[in-house]
Amino acid sequence: MSKKKDEIKQPVTEPVKDPSSNTHENAEPSTKVEAEVIDFDAVYSEKEKQCLELQDRLLRTMAEYDNFRKRTLKEKASMYDDGVRDTLERLLPVADNLERALGTAADQEDTLYKGLEMTYRQFVEILQSLGVEALPSVGSVFDPNIHNAVSHIDKEDAGENEIVAEFQKGYKYRDKVLRPAMVQVAN
Repeated sequence: MSKKKDEIKQPVTEPVKDPSSNTHENAEPSTKVEAEVIDFDAVYSEKEKQCLELQDRLLRTMAEYDNFRKRTLKEKASMYDDGVRDTLERLLPVADNLERALGTAADQEDTLYKGLEMTYRQFVEILQSLGVEALPSVGSVFDPNIHNAVSHIDKEDAGENEIVAEFQKGYKYRDKVLRPAMVQVAN
């Protein structure tokens, strides 16, 4: 109950002044009211200006945050791709060695050869599932963006700038070259 009594405001009574007194306050009451209205308008326009400035700052901050979020997502995806690409580049020599081992085997009916061939096929399938593709080489036209010409040969039955031999396979990952193919080109 005491809270309600505190909340109820008591009317403020001003002391009654003698109307016959000639003070400045009694002489011009309308001037004082107009001054307050003018002050209110100035305060209102200042607050409105502050509100617009804060709204502008809020919109700019929201735009900056949105740009930051997009840039962070793009950087994260780029870092992931860079990590995968780096790992794949380190694994490519393993594929090369498995392929060389298969090429030097004398007995293709040997169980060791068959096990090595299965391992190589599984390794190639894993690379393909990750998005790694072998670059075209023998029989295709030389492209300096994806091939590295290590030798030239004059061969009449080959076309101009045709690749006639591949010394090391080239690979690409998501349209970016991991390693260019080392090839021999016919002139």
